[in-house]
Amino acid sequence: MSDMKQAAGETIAEVTRLSKRFGKVIALDDVSLQVPRGGVFGLVGENGAGKTTLIKHFLGLLKPQTGVVSVFGMDPIRYPEEVLGQIGYLSEDHDLPHWMRIHELLRYTKSFYPKWDDAYAEELRQTFGLELDAKVKNLSRGQRAQAGLLTALAHRPALLLLDEPSSGLDAVVRRDILGAIIRTVAEEGRTVLFSSHLLDEVERVADRVAMISRSRVVLCDSMENIKATHHSITLHFDEPPAQAPILEGALAIEGRGKEWTAVCNGQLDDLKASAARLNASVVAQSTPSLEDIFVARAGRRAV
Repeated sequence: MSDMKQAAGETIAEVTRLSKRFGKVIALDDVSLQVPRGGVFGLVGENGAGKTTLIKHFLGLLKPQTGVVSVFGMDPIRYPEEVLGQIGYLSEDHDLPHWMRIHELLRYTKSFYPKWDDAYAEELRQTFGLELDAKVKNLSRGQRAQAGLLTALAHRPALLLLDEPSSGLDAVVRRDILGAIIRTVAEEGRTVLFSSHLLDEVERVADRVAMISRSRVVLCDSMENIKATHHSITLHFDEPPAQAPILEGALAIEGRGKEWTAVCNGQLDDLKASAARLNASVVAQSTPSLEDIFVARAGRRAV
């Protein structure tokens, strides 16, 4: 298949066996994943896990040492104009020209995108309460993030890449940014790749999630399947076990004495049968949060 031809099917971006090193540091280690067209794809992991490095490969800013990167069926390094013209990007740094005023920033950014939508840009500006004469250098961190999101959205990109967009922002601004993301997806079936270590935010908006830990993907599935196949169960023993019980399907288990709680992967009936074989009864069960699942699989929190 030609690099210039849109890939068949519903995949808008993918990496296959991608690895990247910076000196002795392994940033990505044999990573493969696919971002389906439409919806929100959440990329979660602790700081330094490789999330930003992966996004920079999608943008064509880094060249793979091994593996293949494809966006819209093209190599982003070989075809940067074709790829970047369809991408909106907001980084954690919200890096904008500080000397510009908002109206200058909009006019400047518009010159790069033939499909820039003036009406939509104005709608977003009013939603975020950004004054046209305000200088970027005088904006708060939250306002700079909103201005960056406006410029990333106004040309209605097929793919929106958000790298830790909420980092350092207050709850109100985070809510507004997430609201704009949801509208972007709801209108015209666009795709968002949303990288964050704030797993509760990802859990609220993502349709599909990839977890990265220590430069590798430890889980990639739909949010629906992740929640359906992970369980938190509390076991009660008549007599305290001599050591931590080994429960089939348990990703992590902690407790003491007669009660132990495990985060498990598998069918609930199978987990209960495994508990019965340990002569334990299940006294509580619930669906763990995305953060609980990540900690159980990665052995660390996404901070």
